[in-house]
Amino acid sequence: MWRDWSTRFNRWRYDLYAPLYDKVAQGFAAARRRSIGLLNPQPNEQVLLLGAGTGLDLDFLVRCRHITAIDIAPAMLAQLRERAAKLGVEVRAEVMDGHQLAFPDASFDAVVLHLVLAVIPDPQACIREVERVLKPGGHVAVFDKFLADRKRAPLWRRAGNLLARAVATDINRRLGDIVAVTQLQRIHDEDAGLGGFFRIALLRK
Repeated sequence: MWRDWSTRFNRWRYDLYAPLYDKVAQGFAAARRRSIGLLNPQPNEQVLLLGAGTGLDLDFLVRCRHITAIDIAPAMLAQLRERAAKLGVEVRAEVMDGHQLAFPDASFDAVVLHLVLAVIPDPQACIREVERVLKPGGHVAVFDKFLADRKRAPLWRRAGNLLARAVATDINRRLGDIVAVTQLQRIHDEDAGLGGFFRIALLRK
């Protein structure tokens, strides 16, 4: 199945990227801080970091006491555990596929989806799982690169996407198309850089 193959490929390439990932992704620290600030998770709430990578979001979650972090790449989670130990943050970290979350329904108060929906092979399957494990009234923080809803990608962007997808990500996904398969409500959406190429959104169940 194409999704299984793509997931295995993602595991391989992100294990490979792990030693260099922080050098690239640290440039998004301000957007991560803003997104988690909008989410505003409370200390006693259950928080899920889906596609947690090396744990760069943990810098902004130090007051949270119930954090679960999942990623497809074991090498990424190894670095996340080291970061959590340095920060003094307790994290339950597990290797897991974001298409099939091994959690009961309504397990989490808040979910963080940073630079995930443009990377994961089937973003609609992922967001359905997020909706399932989120408690009623819970929130999802999204930060990623998206094409504007109902907008057709210009030629340069379609051409650039061929290279982008080979390296790591799809730059032509629309958040509206992804969320449309759920009943999640988009209650906030803002430009997060490069004229709206990056966006921050807050969803509510």
